[in-house]
Amino acid sequence: MDLGIAGKWALVGGASKGLGWGCAAALVQEGVNVVMVARGADALNAAAAGLRAQATRPGQQVLAVAADITKPEGREAAFTVAGGPGRDFDIVVTNAGGPPPGDFRSWEREAWIAALDANMLTPIELIKATVDGMAARGFGRIVNITSSAVKAPIDILGLSNGARTGLTGFVAGLSRSGIAAQGVTINNLLPGAFDTDRLKGTMKGAADKTGQPIEAIMDARRKTIPAKRFGNPEEFGAICAFLCSQQAGYITGQNVLADGGAYPGTF
Repeated sequence: MDLGIAGKWALVGGASKGLGWGCAAALVQEGVNVVMVARGADALNAAAAGLRAQATRPGQQVLAVAADITKPEGREAAFTVAGGPGRDFDIVVTNAGGPPPGDFRSWEREAWIAALDANMLTPIELIKATVDGMAARGFGRIVNITSSAVKAPIDILGLSNGARTGLTGFVAGLSRSGIAAQGVTINNLLPGAFDTDRLKGTMKGAADKTGQPIEAIMDARRKTIPAKRFGNPEEFGAICAFLCSQQAGYITGQNVLADGGAYPGTF
């Protein structure tokens, strides 16, 4: 299926690896020009080079910006990168690493502010900077990578639960405002257990705490998923690319759950 977005410009956060990389890769395969942002320059530049080799359209751009998207200066670097579109992005995929797990009793105000900055206020700032231009041009796709914990909260991920749920409420209102009639959609993409460094880090923490081998911890987690496996970044990216497509223009304000069937509810 031709998604009808070749030649458009996308900004993708956390794009050097994991789910952000999966989204960037899927968009590049659709002929989209992509500005990839991540903090680690070496991993980012290697990822960008790999995706340039997969470009499908003459003159297609894949630009790398080594910056912290959660900081004002990081966002400005993405908007001013040489050869980029400025703030005139057609597609924005917001993505930043989640806050650490723990017990809410140990979190001081600073921990909450950091979580809100990264996982609620940064996406809102990116939306604020780009959404009116999208509306003026008659096309825009914003996809926020959040978490399955928004739908089924996990007790040790309270920082993430709180910040991402705040973003979800904000998006629910904005997506149904006047921009919906101007060709702009905003959706949240909720990953469950995907084979990423973050998952491995969480599993290692559980292994260290229980004294069990990490392989045993990961195998036990797989068995709780009806699909009996972890997801991979490529299939996550394919979902993201579809939400960014011309064909998805009637989907907005939704929380799209990709978790291999792990969520047990009907709705």
